[in-house]
Amino acid sequence: MNRRKFIRNIGMASAGSVMLSGVPVRLLAANSSLKMVAANGNNNVLIFVQLHGGNDALNTLIPVNQYDTYYTYRPNIAIPDSGSRKFIQVDDTLALEDQMGLHPDMIGFKELYDQGKAAIVQNVGYPDMNMSHFRGRDIVMMGGEATTDYSSGWMGRFLNHAYPGYPEAYPSDSMPDPIGIEMGNLMSIAFHREEGIPMGINIHNPDQFYQLITTVGVEPPILYPDSHAGDELRYLMELEKKANQYAGRLKEAYDQGSNSTVVYPEAYPLSAPEPFLSNPLSGQLKLIARLLKGGLKTRIFLCRIGGFDTHGEQVENYDSTLGTHSALLYHLSSAIKAFQDDLAAMSIEDNVLTMTFTEFGRRVYSNASYGTDHGSATPVFLFGKGLKGGVLGTNPNLNDLNNGNLKYTTDYRQVYTSVVQDWLGASNEAMQATGFDQWTGQRLDLIAGITGIDDRTVGNRKNGLIGCYPNPVVNKTTIIYFVQQPCILTIRVYDLSGRSMKETAVKAPHYGRNETPIDLGDLQSGEYLIQIENGNITDSVKILKK
Repeated sequence: MNRRKFIRNIGMASAGSVMLSGVPVRLLAANSSLKMVAANGNNNVLIFVQLHGGNDALNTLIPVNQYDTYYTYRPNIAIPDSGSRKFIQVDDTLALEDQMGLHPDMIGFKELYDQGKAAIVQNVGYPDMNMSHFRGRDIVMMGGEATTDYSSGWMGRFLNHAYPGYPEAYPSDSMPDPIGIEMGNLMSIAFHREEGIPMGINIHNPDQFYQLITTVGVEPPILYPDSHAGDELRYLMELEKKANQYAGRLKEAYDQGSNSTVVYPEAYPLSAPEPFLSNPLSGQLKLIARLLKGGLKTRIFLCRIGGFDTHGEQVENYDSTLGTHSALLYHLSSAIKAFQDDLAAMSIEDNVLTMTFTEFGRRVYSNASYGTDHGSATPVFLFGKGLKGGVLGTNPNLNDLNNGNLKYTTDYRQVYTSVVQDWLGASNEAMQATGFDQWTGQRLDLIAGITGIDDRTVGNRKNGLIGCYPNPVVNKTTIIYFVQQPCILTIRVYDLSGRSMKETAVKAPHYGRNETPIDLGDLQSGEYLIQIENGNITDSVKILKK
């Protein structure tokens, strides 16, 4: 049995989880790639919210321009387009094909969107999406794809690069706090690194946490058995010892911190099955806000809200706007709205970014049980003052499905890479250590203040030709361009008299930044224009052929 399975099997008590204010917390001083962050003084915080079970994209964001088709596919669960509980229009300034409606219980999301503090990335996925819960979650936490099998998570690899020498070198004066904190009663792979420990202990409130942790013996046995069990015992003792070192600091941050007068929602006010009425996310986010206000320097928090595996009874059979999924979307939207308001009231919102993720989406077709089965692509939501806000990508095409599933147009690693590099400030070296280096050229336009994707990018254009390299060119050059959705482009090369010298059609596979190599070796020396064109773009750049 490998360590990952071992830790998953031993559960919370021995793996070491903690509870503060009744919220289970797993303390992870696992590694991460924030070396550049520490060097440059970037103290930005990243909060991941896992939508556990696979969120239904189409009842979260309703494609307004395809409403009739949407309703035909799922008549027993479709959100209505009229009446007091109709969908909420997200943004009437968007193009017709991009118009979408929010679930009526996502009022908090709409308010954040209108404030420029929310962003939507449409149709996120990866090739050959795995629709098993366990495997699907592992893939997005490992930072891989369908055939990838890491023994570590991308957060762990990222932090490990940034904080070398963990655990022996920490806590330190520059980083006195847990590097990562995972909320909940599950030990995920997210913060695991290739070698070494995550950490944590379990208790119900800060005082009990401190009292229990500081009375647990931390001196290891004189000798460990020379066996697999001995190795795991040593591992658990290291977990316990590291958690003990952080106990006093966590209690200090909690006691020094406080929340504002913002009220976090506790319950869904309408009709849903009893287990889904209480808001499980509010307490987690409220605790994070208090710890941050108390001065905690933790870089990444991971929390979760479950219940999104809605095979049956996703909605009430008498009202498709009520029920399990409605309650979950209300909890998500209202808790994050309260969290953002709390951060703003305490003047600490500038460096906090929150982002959702889920292991997969749901099928386009509803089933007879008023639910949806495992599917593929799904949107990602981001929240924070540091965002550019708005919508990236367009509505899924309901007339172009993949075996009844939505087609993905943005790889989830494009989103993660954008956040890690542009929000947390990770260097190219850090991205390589994390395993996202091949995605740095396909980052998304998410973070405010980012005016270029890399040193070859000019400006911050969302749609069109950026340039080419090398220029001048001997034989081959690579053109760089942005598109708002995957598409077919025509690339033409003209001489300065306007005569067409070359023409080719290429597929731009990704939303955002794309690169396409062009062979100019058969052209004579001189100046030329390279033009890209489709229905929405006509753009050109001058190039010198040697």
